[in-house]
Amino acid sequence: MSKKKLFYIIFFSALVVGFFVVMSFIIPGFTKPGIPPISSVKPFSFINQDGQVISEKNLEGKVAAVEYFFTSCKGICPRLNNNLRTVYDEFKDQKDFIILSHTSDPETDSASRLKQFADSMQVDTKKWMFITGRKDSLYTMARYSYKIDDPANNLQKAEDDFLHTQFIALVNKQGDVLKIYDGLKQTEMNEMKKAIAELLKK
Repeated sequence: MSKKKLFYIIFFSALVVGFFVVMSFIIPGFTKPGIPPISSVKPFSFINQDGQVISEKNLEGKVAAVEYFFTSCKGICPRLNNNLRTVYDEFKDQKDFIILSHTSDPETDSASRLKQFADSMQVDTKKWMFITGRKDSLYTMARYSYKIDDPANNLQKAEDDFLHTQFIALVNKQGDVLKIYDGLKQTEMNEMKKAIAELLKK
């Protein structure tokens, strides 16, 4: 191998290494492998606790934690929302963070009922929204977009179908569903908080 060829190999190798070193300082996490998304947020149109239309556009540029619950639930929902409250308290002042709580029981949970529930939680509903809509549309989003319930649970008769899950979907600013967390396990909630903090830096 000629000295000239060896020089070019060393020169361009140094350029590549230098590029990655510089980019790792400029862009935090540049050299870290990203989390491959498991799904993405599909188009939707629902109603929040104030009777306003909410769509996928409300999530653009936001890191979001997404759950399903219902206001009359006496089982897992209170624990789920209490755990999610700790997430809200930690990130409520971050302008690019939001929580979406969809009802699993839209026949009972009207916008006004969700408003009462939000008031009882004493949260800022610009940061933590409570959402209702058509049952089939709500369930489709849970199963096929957020992936927090198995599509195999979808029953032929909508009136017989009921979604009850403790899982929370984490969505990044690009609308990618990155991971599902068990909202009843404190270890997984702590993991989710760390992931949110990292996503908010990007």
